[in-house]
Amino acid sequence: MTKNVRVRFAPSPTGPLHIGGVRTALFNYLFAKKHNGEFILRIEDTDQNRYVEGAEQYIIAALNWCNMTFDEGPGKNEKFGPYRQSERKHLYKQYANDLIASGNAYYAFDTSEILDFHRKDHEAKGKTFIYNWHNRLKLTNSLSLSAEEVKAKLEAGEDYVIRFKSPQDETLNLKDIIRGDIKIDTNILDDKVLFKSDGMPTYHLANIVDDHLMEITHVIRGEEWLPSLALHYQLYKAFGWEAPQFAHLPLILKPTGKGKLSKRDGDKLGFPVFPLEWKDPKTGDVSRGYKEDGYFPEAMVNFLAFLGWNPGTEQEIFNLDELINAFELERVNKSGARFDPDKTKWFNHHYMQEQDNEVLAEAFKKERTELSEIDVNYIAMVINLVKERATFVSDFWGLSHFFFNSPTSFDEKASKKALKEGTTDLMNQLINIINANTDFTVETLQTEIKGWITSNEISFGKVMMPLRLALVGALQGPDVFDIIYMIGKNETIKRIEKIIKSIS
Repeated sequence: MTKNVRVRFAPSPTGPLHIGGVRTALFNYLFAKKHNGEFILRIEDTDQNRYVEGAEQYIIAALNWCNMTFDEGPGKNEKFGPYRQSERKHLYKQYANDLIASGNAYYAFDTSEILDFHRKDHEAKGKTFIYNWHNRLKLTNSLSLSAEEVKAKLEAGEDYVIRFKSPQDETLNLKDIIRGDIKIDTNILDDKVLFKSDGMPTYHLANIVDDHLMEITHVIRGEEWLPSLALHYQLYKAFGWEAPQFAHLPLILKPTGKGKLSKRDGDKLGFPVFPLEWKDPKTGDVSRGYKEDGYFPEAMVNFLAFLGWNPGTEQEIFNLDELINAFELERVNKSGARFDPDKTKWFNHHYMQEQDNEVLAEAFKKERTELSEIDVNYIAMVINLVKERATFVSDFWGLSHFFFNSPTSFDEKASKKALKEGTTDLMNQLINIINANTDFTVETLQTEIKGWITSNEISFGKVMMPLRLALVGALQGPDVFDIIYMIGKNETIKRIEKIIKSIS
């Protein structure tokens, strides 16, 4: 690539950032970093009616949480700024006027009532109304009116929009990095509005102008923008500008594989579809986020990368640097990617194992008031014993509560299985062995207790099951000797005495 790669992620601040948007940002980020390029954030807020307070800050916080920091954007390295379209609106009118001057666009004065009439009239005849070469000379615009009539309407302050003049009887040969060659018959295209009567550009004009002025080399976006590709190519041609390369990413599909993933799917099946928790400023409704649900950002980035892309190998675990090195747009699939909530948990479980125990201990301590007075080093040692079975920090309490609190009851089903005739006698003998132990380590405890069981030809189950039940309250948990060592000699004996008492 001869040009310095420059890509942009350009969300609209109309609410929280859906994971589909995060995936688009990720693929832009990976591509930029792979080619030592720039990753740019641009806020496309031309639709002020749908603007939501706090959405821009949410977008930036979400990107930062995922460790996808932008190189240029609002308030950062603004060499092509400003990076909010609402602050650039003075630019767009001139470009719209340039298109009119070159014959590639025109003024349209049709009222919404007239357009609505035409739509309904076409529907009644089983047709679709398209404003283009087929009928534009029959409508009220600067192509059908005389220059004097147009001038009079403009001077009278009549409302107008500026429409792009789509060509007739042409075939557009377009290229997409992911989808290959695309042919479009211009006769089916409508004359899209580029500039609205409220003095604001539409997405199409602002997007093209900004991408050109910000020297964007590659436009990587969701496939919902594929229908706009023909217009965008034509706009570049009309301006006489070199078009960037385009790549349209596949949809993220529902877990069933049918239809686009939505918030309702997450609500129904119990998983978030937003990176961070979002509180709607108007309704007060709170939507769950991956961060607050206990996912690690590394896990989220890893599973998002596999929604539509594959490395061509069996490897599934990639840190961010590895993703950057492996990523190729040519390896992005055309077909939609099914979202699998269980697979996201699988990724999180993996990254749980890689987390520092002290960091996890601090997070666990914050989550449980019962741990406020307990030394964080002890908590970290406990986590080391149980985290293999944990997917989230919130799992730790269920896996480890017996390290902090003595059981208040014993599982009924487990008691029937573990407590037999002779259990009381065996437990009393076990207390004596533990009491006599002077080198209280996991190794010596294991050697002495197992040696006693073997030399006396006792079934291991007759000792180890009631012992585990005494320590945990159920037949679960990590190695019994690790538990004994962690809770200490006095607490161990106290718990064994408690189960003896419950038998009698």
